[in-house]
Amino acid sequence: MRIGLALPTFGPGANTDGIFAVSRSAEDLGYDSLWTGDRILSPRNPGAPYPVGDGVMPRVYENSLDPLVSLTLATAHTERVRLGTSTLNGLWQPPLMLARSLTTLDLLSGGRLDVGLGLGWMPDEYTAVGVPWQGRGRRLDETLDVLRGYWANDVFSHQGPLFTIPETVVGLKPHQRPAPPVLLAAFTQAGLRRVARRADGWLPVAMPLPYLTGMWATVLEEAEEAGRDPSTLRMVLRVNPELTEEKADPERLPEAGTLEQYIDYARAAAEAGVHELFIDFGQSPLGPDERADMTGRFVEGVRAG
Repeated sequence: MRIGLALPTFGPGANTDGIFAVSRSAEDLGYDSLWTGDRILSPRNPGAPYPVGDGVMPRVYENSLDPLVSLTLATAHTERVRLGTSTLNGLWQPPLMLARSLTTLDLLSGGRLDVGLGLGWMPDEYTAVGVPWQGRGRRLDETLDVLRGYWANDVFSHQGPLFTIPETVVGLKPHQRPAPPVLLAAFTQAGLRRVARRADGWLPVAMPLPYLTGMWATVLEEAEEAGRDPSTLRMVLRVNPELTEEKADPERLPEAGTLEQYIDYARAAAEAGVHELFIDFGQSPLGPDERADMTGRFVEGVRAG
């Protein structure tokens, strides 16, 4: 199993020094990848509860860096690790603009980009950017059509229900051919079907492993029914730890636990078939030195298993 690390793009550590330090330590410690998330609002009265825990959105999201700009900075300070988004909300900008940004990042990174897209959970953010909350699935499907067409063709045009792109020459090409891998976050039946039929992999968040493997089995079955080779799909699991000093009740995992418990969870995830797992220490109230220590102990502990 590949092991990744989230860049500090949320909270008090979200700054140039934090991104530089985490990027360099990730390569030095043997991590395989760096990841960013996407958040543009921290409403005082959100229109929907946070989908994890007690429903209250963590305060770290009050300070959120742009995910693609942050990955660009990480690109300049790394040579080996892959760079991914888990997840980038693919609907908050026109798909042609998204295609240009993603292609540029893949080119500048030498082909290290994993494009992870999601729909988000908060209607307020859609309101803020002028995009309808309703019809998100259809908008994502057309966005995927534009991305695939842009990457595949030297001359490209698109005529869809939402977007019209006049015929244009496309000279900008990603380093990875025919395209960077596209992974999707999804938890509904329709979303898992879209992963199976249209994506290169799935981006879940940490959950009890029986639930995770059950949903993954659905993806693989849908892929086979669609005539795709299920073995070509990969699963990249995000872990947002709530670190405790005392060992937590096993039933609370992966919601909360000690570092050792999260190491055990990661080992079990590897045995369950997870292809890649990344952890976000930036969402825990740790100082820079303590976070660096946790980062080293985590990858060492998982690798030792």
